[in-house]
Amino acid sequence: MPEQAANIPASSFEFLQLLKQNNNREWFNEHKEMFIKQQSFIEAFADSLLAEMNVHDLIETASGKKSLHRIYRDTRFSNDKTPYKTNWSGSFRRATKQRRGGYYFHIEQGNSYVTGGFHGPNADDLKRIREDIGYDAQPLRKILKSKSFITTFGALQGEQLKTSPKGFDTNNDGIDLLRYKQFILIRRFTDEEVLSNSFLKEVNQTYKNMRPFFDYMSDALSTDTNGLPIK
Repeated sequence: MPEQAANIPASSFEFLQLLKQNNNREWFNEHKEMFIKQQSFIEAFADSLLAEMNVHDLIETASGKKSLHRIYRDTRFSNDKTPYKTNWSGSFRRATKQRRGGYYFHIEQGNSYVTGGFHGPNADDLKRIREDIGYDAQPLRKILKSKSFITTFGALQGEQLKTSPKGFDTNNDGIDLLRYKQFILIRRFTDEEVLSNSFLKEVNQTYKNMRPFFDYMSDALSTDTNGLPIK
């Protein structure tokens, strides 16, 4: 695929702005062909990104098209009944039980970012992560203090407890990390960066820079205290 085909065009932003101003089914149906054309650019971007990611990781997601999220909003439990999202987004799953963590991208004028990590770990996973941190927080702390991590993500993000989690000593060396309920890495991009020829490369490099964090978490979640695979 030619490199230009993987770029995000300005028209993809322009469509979202029009949709924001006309967020109703009648307008959307009248402009369905415009939507399909702009979505095809995002699919091409996601296809190219997927190919790059599979060089340094193993991704379960089969295609750029399958990575994309639907434009239709779920309004059942929301006070906002506008039917369509006003952003492009997609996600990629890592393959096999030994590779934990997921990748996500969000493209929206003035609010574009890529992110990855653990947005809602279940109780068992959160317990394993905390036990690993509680035993020795230094391996994770070393990753979070690395130059590539700080340059790319700044700091670990996510909801935190105000007090120490149940069963952990408040004097534990890793108490600041033990308070996390989510473990999220995020990098934001300006509109100019999104529309640049280097955006694909920068997103792929951002995902590569998540790997030490993902490798740590994958080890904590897929092996027991003896380093043996959890069945």
